[in-house]
Amino acid sequence: MSITKDMTIQDIFYNFPDRKEALADVLMQEGLGCCGCAGAQFETIEQGLLAHGKSPEEVDKVLKNLNSAI
Repeated sequence: MSITKDMTIQDIFYNFPDRKEALADVLMQEGLGCCGCAGAQFETIEQGLLAHGKSPEEVDKVLKNLNSAI
């Protein structure tokens, strides 16, 4: 299983519980404090990144980094 832009932020922590710290580190490095955000329950990774000013190309880069972390 890999992380996709359609997953919620909560989904990635649920699906990869043993990699929570590494995944949180990737998100924090990108300026997203999503771990404790209420939006993490319903907002997709793509929506969260775009809402924080990331371009579609940057979304792809973050997804690659998240997948490398698992």
